Formats: sequence, C-alpha cells, structure tokens
Amino acid sequence: MATCMIAPSLLSANFANLQADLEMINNSEADWLHLDVMDGVFVPNISFGFPVLKHVARLCEKPLDVHLMIVNPEKFIPEVKALGAYMMNVHYEACVHLHRVIQQIKETGMKAGVTLNPATPVAVLEDIIGEVDMVLLMSVNPGFGGQKFIENTLKKVRDLRALMERTGASPLIEVDGGVNLDTGKRLVEAGADMLVAGNAVFGAPDPADMIHRLRNS
Repeated sequence: MATCMIAPSLLSANFANLQADLEMINNSEADWLHLDVMDGVFVPNISFGFPVLKHVARLCEKPLDVHLMIVNPEKFIPEVKALGAYMMNVHYEACVHLHRVIQQIKETGMKAGVTLNPATPVAVLEDIIGEVDMVLLMSVNPGFGGQKFIENTLKKVRDLRALMERTGASPLIEVDGGVNLDTGKRLVEAGADMLVAGNAVFGAPDPADMIHRLRNS
C-alpha cells in the first residue's frame, strides 16, 4: 500500500465555522494545510486574503502551503512570510521573471514551489527544476473547487518524474484538483508525493477518516 502526503484545501472548509475545521485538521493525519489565494484577475474568482489567513495561521498547527493564484505574486512575499508559511507556491504563468521570484522566496527561508496550469507542459521547467522545492500540477483549471479531474495529469506526473531523473532534481510533486480515493491512488502510482484535497475531505461524513484513507491510498 502506497503512502502519500495530504494537504487539505481550506477553500472547501466551512467558513462559518473555520475553527472547528482547523481543529479537525490539527488532530488529523494531514501533513500540510493548503491555502488558495485568488485575486479575480489571474483566475476568475476571489477567495480570501491575508486578514483571514492571519487568523488561520494562528489556529493551524500544520505547515502552511500557500498557493498564490494571483498576478505579480512576488509583491506578497513579505505577507506570506509573516504568516509563518512553510511553502510559497507561485504560478509559472504569472511570473515574468520566475527565477528571480524563486530566489526571493528562498531568501526569506521559505520553501519555493512552482505551479503549472493544465495546458502548461512540464518541459517549461527544464531550466528551473533544480531551484524549486516543489512542483504543483493543477489537475483542474484553477479558480473553482469541485471540478472534474483532468486525466492528462497522470501523464504530466510521469513526465515530471522523467525530467527530475534526467536533471537530478528532487522537488516534491504535488497535485491539486479533482482528487478523491480513485484519482489519488492513480496519481500516487504515477509518482505524486502530495495530494491537495478539498471537497473529498470536507464533503466526507468523517473528514479525518477521509484524510487517513487518502494518505494510505
């Protein structure tokens, strides 16, 4: 039985009772908490900003995986660092000078992740793969929860593994979108290290048990 890391996505939590959901995550086998920050420009939706995230950071005992689905994400490096975030994730498509942004993130002591949209091939990472700590592959188009898993993501996970073997790089491979017990199992078999799960976790009768089952899928 394969074991992978799980990062529940706060986007699917109950915002009328966030404290209860965060206590569940603290007491669960979740490895990180995934935070999707959306600006309504880079993606067609708006999620939550740093005033909310400051309260989340105080209550959450898990490492924070902050995924900025925004334009000019480098402007918010100080705010993400101030949260005590472990990982700051920026989109390849949103960064004109990606290498510079990666270096700026790492200079703060945070880990640096790069996210690829479904239509962006992993080959674009060839010259930066050795600099990043994690690659997040979007398995849905970013901006909305509850979308259907894009099957081509399995090939992208395998392609990314091949690129890592060819270059000697060793970032974590994270996948976000449409993750459930079925797709999660296939992603881990393809080579994914970490799964972001929103609806699968928070929509389950027993979210903590679902985290356990996804982790051991």
